[in-house]
Amino acid sequence: MATEDILIIDFGSQYNQLIARKVREHDVFCEIVPPDISAASIRKKNVKGIILSGGPASVYAKNAPSCDKEIFSLGIPVLGICYGMQLMTKLLGGKVERTRFREYGRAALTVTNRRMLFKHIPKKSVSWMSHGDKVKRMPQGFTRLALSKNTSIAAFADFRRRLYGVQFHPEVVHTEHGKTIIKNFVKDICRCSGDWSMRSFVKDTISEIRKVVGKKEKVVLGLSGGVDSSVTALLINKAIGHRLVCIFVDNGLLRKNEAGSVKEIFQKHFKINLKCVDASKYFLNELRGVQDPEKKRKIIGRTFIKVFEEEAHKVGGVKFLAQGTLYPDLIESRSAFGGPSATIKTHHNVGGLPKEMKLKLIEPLKYLFKDEVRRVGRELKMPQEVLGRHPFPGPGLAVRIIGEVTKARCDILREVDDRFISALRSNNLYDKIWQAFAVLLPIKSVGVMGDERTYENVVAIRAVTSLDGMTADWAKIPHEVLGKVSNRIINEVNGVNRVVYDISSKPPSTIEWE
Repeated sequence: MATEDILIIDFGSQYNQLIARKVREHDVFCEIVPPDISAASIRKKNVKGIILSGGPASVYAKNAPSCDKEIFSLGIPVLGICYGMQLMTKLLGGKVERTRFREYGRAALTVTNRRMLFKHIPKKSVSWMSHGDKVKRMPQGFTRLALSKNTSIAAFADFRRRLYGVQFHPEVVHTEHGKTIIKNFVKDICRCSGDWSMRSFVKDTISEIRKVVGKKEKVVLGLSGGVDSSVTALLINKAIGHRLVCIFVDNGLLRKNEAGSVKEIFQKHFKINLKCVDASKYFLNELRGVQDPEKKRKIIGRTFIKVFEEEAHKVGGVKFLAQGTLYPDLIESRSAFGGPSATIKTHHNVGGLPKEMKLKLIEPLKYLFKDEVRRVGRELKMPQEVLGRHPFPGPGLAVRIIGEVTKARCDILREVDDRFISALRSNNLYDKIWQAFAVLLPIKSVGVMGDERTYENVVAIRAVTSLDGMTADWAKIPHEVLGKVSNRIINEVNGVNRVVYDISSKPPSTIEWE
């Protein structure tokens, strides 16, 4: 897909996606691969550099993840970060030991050699440390590049073999010159030209879709009207034209007026072949009595595929199902490409699929982050009103209703969400927020309306700011706006008498509640 590739070998770091983003900021494609990737398979790729990620293990621990030692003999530059540096040390004959004083958080870094990796980096700066082990003795041929108060070898290099290691994390924002360090590695050491752009992605992806689908086969796409499925639709439509059949499934879990909006935009504006299916009763019946969020996701995923297979059968000759799966979906669902990182949740596009599915998957966006998808949309001339829409989960309102999902509860939440979003738009806040929505809680509270006592539902409203959804902070909406939103919801939505605002960040919380 790309002419140049940086491989990130996943040893379980929580920062893997940040490493990938920092590399891509320099217009260089990268992918996260598991530790068991062989040197032989790397030789077959156009790999310009390898990054060994951090991880929670100790290199001497039982079952500690490792990698093929031959990777260091390929002549390809390697950068080890934290655990990656320690593993490089062990495999190449150095020594790693437990630190007397652990380093977590900000640490003063002193650069002792500004050649290559630390070019344009000042002698004194701040780095972000997170380790309990350290390099005691460097492998033969290595030179120290930096130190900190508690780590005498905070960075090293074998300049001849282009092997580098840093004990700190240059990918996090807290490392003052981390972006420059990664740029030095990617551009100067790996000699990447930076030829990966959204324009090249569009061209390569369209070509790949044509190759996979062939000249006669048809593709069905689940079109929700969100950014991901919309961009997926335009990409595939450009690749195979009328052989793409978009199917919009009303699962009864959509936002207010969602079905009408999708028809208006895609049938009239984009002129895309669109089939609309009302399966709301079917979905809600399958969800009856179910409260566990993972079960909800799996039921919705299974039901979604069943509906699709039925509709695809009606179309005839369909062998492919397209989805708008993104890179964070893979990372959060199954620890990107099988690596040892902890699984956070099952994503509806990944874990919800049945083991035996009759249709083959096409996921053209699965290596992209959300902001990159929007850039692709702009390349495809997609209107800003679609590109600027807040993310909406595939399971829809089911994961915003804590507890059992019923039509009545969906109707309440739709009205609450509509009031919240319209208030953000009228106060010019919608485009400044990454995602905003309402959550129906499984509790009721006492209230007073007029002279009567009420006992009705509590709803939470949530708004976050973010770049790609991997990390997020709660949005500082003016209190006056929040007050008006609460007042309008309670007055206009029957069944709600209390509104609370979620002020949790990600991490430790997730953006969605389920």
